[in-house]
Amino acid sequence: MATVEFEGKTFEVDEDGFLLKYEDWAEEWVDYVKDTEGIKDLSDEHKKVIEFLRDYYEKNGIAPMVRILSKVTGFKLKHIYELFPSGPGKGACKMAGLPKPTGCV
Repeated sequence: MATVEFEGKTFEVDEDGFLLKYEDWAEEWVDYVKDTEGIKDLSDEHKKVIEFLRDYYEKNGIAPMVRILSKVTGFKLKHIYELFPSGPGKGACKMAGLPKPTGCV
């Protein structure tokens, strides 16, 4: 198991860099993933996607399908990719602290 150290915090991650424990999520994790994804500044739109993903995961135990993410946030898929260049599954879910999605997010 690998670890990531960033801004004084240590995070355990899987082979793809996703948090092993959802409860380890912290603002420092968001900043770390933001930097690795090449995102300069987090906007309110980024935060809206992250908050929705976290809320959905807490209620359902899985990441939402991308069409649900798009519908609820009001962002077209193209815009989600503009916000998270590696996509909703890799970038957004990783930043939100969710496990690596197996479905179509």
